[in-house]
Amino acid sequence: MGSGAGQAEGYAPAIAVFARAPVPGCSKTRLIPALGAAGAARLQRRLTLHALATTCSAGLGQVVLHAAPDERHRFFRALREHCAVALCSQSGGDLGARMAAAFAAQGGPLLLVGSDCPVLQAEHLMAAATTLAALPSTAEGENAAVFIPAEDGGYVLVGLRFAEPRLFVDIDWGSARVMAQTRRRLRDLGIPWVELPVLWDVDRPSDLLRLGELPAFADCRELRAAAGTAAAEAALP
Repeated sequence: MGSGAGQAEGYAPAIAVFARAPVPGCSKTRLIPALGAAGAARLQRRLTLHALATTCSAGLGQVVLHAAPDERHRFFRALREHCAVALCSQSGGDLGARMAAAFAAQGGPLLLVGSDCPVLQAEHLMAAATTLAALPSTAEGENAAVFIPAEDGGYVLVGLRFAEPRLFVDIDWGSARVMAQTRRRLRDLGIPWVELPVLWDVDRPSDLLRLGELPAFADCRELRAAAGTAAAEAALP
């Protein structure tokens, strides 16, 4: 694949959305101290619905929901029935193995996102698709990558033209080192990449403050109460 703006026109990679079942005690566990187990699970459900609405509205390729621990939860079955998305179970060991499996299953160009970045918009996905198509080929091969880094040191989107499992091995997932380690791996593999502007995701109670200010989540009373509590605790000496 060569470079050029002409290639980007009409470029429609598939989109994989990783989401965990909204089971109390098993989803958004870092938020349980602020929201309670049931509240954290309800927020997981809300974030997943928001992520699917965003990815479907981008008008790119097929949207596939990769469910964890598997696709049997009734929430996922309902999404498959009522939304225009495909559904499959996440497969593999750690997060890196599961991401590598998603790219391998797709084969061709794919954008992969999680379900915990409420500020990700369709425009971000379209920009990622355009960027991925426009990247030049190199002597090492025709693969290329696009990322949207996260404020916490990880990333909220990764896009590849072709599967490259070595990109997801020996990464300290969940740490602030993820994007830095990934950059080193990209250099070692000779894969050209572009990073789009940084976004933030919802991982910790302190993130609830910003989440509660977003119009799409403004009606979440439980969230506003938890955010207020977090703000009060943060102000304590």
